[in-house]
Amino acid sequence: MEKQKTAVGRRKEAVTRIFISKGDGRITVNGKDYKDYFSLMYLQKQVEVPFKTIEAVDKFDVKINATGGGVKGQAEAVKLGIARALLEVNPEYRPALKAAGLLKRDPRSVERKKFGHKKARRSYQFSKR
Repeated sequence: MEKQKTAVGRRKEAVTRIFISKGDGRITVNGKDYKDYFSLMYLQKQVEVPFKTIEAVDKFDVKINATGGGVKGQAEAVKLGIARALLEVNPEYRPALKAAGLLKRDPRSVERKKFGHKKARRSYQFSKR
């Protein structure tokens, strides 16, 4: 079997493990085709971005384990993980991926709820009388 490379992508609460190997462009997420798993078109595009950046759309097979978070967080975690895995395959992809901003982990996550508040910042309605 062809040697496979691994990487991890994270976004919000989502964590994805990426296993990449030479192949003909099959991408599976948790045993399903990525177009079935990510039913919305813009999420499918997120998964394809790293391959389009280095112009290698049908050169790699990718197997993905996605846990935690929602589908949007998982799709963006997959994007980061694939970009990192492609660096493992060939470090010469770095300038193109970096220029596209694919190697930066998005640090934004949900702010915690504070006591005495309804949500993180929203207070309860004030009643004067």
